Parts: sequence; structure tokens; C-alpha cells
Amino acid sequence: MAKASDIKNGNILRFNGELVQVEEFIHRTPGNLRAFYSARMRNVKTGKLVEYRFRTDEEVSIARVETGDYQYLYEDGNDLVVMNNETYEQYNVPKSLFGNGIKFLKEGMNVIVAFESDEPIMGSTPNSAELEVTYTEPAVKGDTSSGAMKKATVETGAEINVPLFINQGDKIKVDTATGAYVERVKA
Repeated sequence: MAKASDIKNGNILRFNGELVQVEEFIHRTPGNLRAFYSARMRNVKTGKLVEYRFRTDEEVSIARVETGDYQYLYEDGNDLVVMNNETYEQYNVPKSLFGNGIKFLKEGMNVIVAFESDEPIMGSTPNSAELEVTYTEPAVKGDTSSGAMKKATVETGAEINVPLFINQGDKIKVDTATGAYVERVKA
């Protein structure tokens, strides 16, 4: 067990039986009262925000979390099968840990997964992905109004908005967090 004074921003704690990540941790000393730590923490599984005041000598349980790079191999029901790049061990990680970026994930891409005692607790996709456009309507000649967009389907099956000059077969860079078109990739 650690003391509240050992907590740092980014730590993952076991708090009331749940895993929470510390987002903000501030030491406060109000006038004539005892000092305390004010913490804003986010539940790892549900995403709910929790605020709590720790006494300076209060005992806390800091979780041992191992984070590493893994290669995405394939989809298996509600899980993704990933492989450790160093030991070649394979793990099943729930899709829900990756959020919306999962629709831009293709086999062979590297992802980051955090484990707490052999249980996956967090997953993140790369910030951007280079994907090939598998279907889009051809641009209408003369339709060159600035900022005009059209729908396009990429190789993972996701549909995004792209500028009119993008054609079927082009490779584009997509922001996995927002699903927005970034740029056309030069071959």
C-alpha cells in the first residue's frame, strides 16, 4: 500500500473496487484546516469521472499496469487478437477498449494495450491510419466549390467524407480519433 502523497497524475488506482486513472491531483492547504489532496479520476471501464479528497496519510492501492506495443492480427467475435511484438504471445482484447478508432484498424497495425494482472484494461489505436479508398462516386466536372466533400468507403469498411478530387484506389490518411480526412498519401 502507498500513501496518498505518492500518487502522480496518470497513475491507475484501485479505488472502491474499481480501476481509475488519475487525471488531476492537487495538494491543497486551506487556511486553518488540515492539508489534503484533491483528485479528479476517470473510471477505466465506464469513463465516469470521480472526484475525491484524500487525507495526506491515507493509504491507497496503486495498480501495477504494464503498457506495451502489440500487433493487431485479426478479429475474433467481440475481441481483437493481438500479439506481443517481443515475446510473440497472443492475447484477446475486448473491442470496446479501443473506442471509435477501431473502425480504421487493419490487420498488421500496431496498437497500444495496457494490462493489469493479465487483464486488458485499456487500448488505443494509432493517431492516424493510411487506408485505400475502395468506393467513392466520381467527381462531377465543374463542381469545384471550395470545401466540397463526398462520401468514400475505405478498405476497413468505414465511411468518411473526403474532398472531391479523391478517387477510388487512392490512399488517404485518416485521423482515427475523429474519423476525418487528413491528406492524400503520395504513392
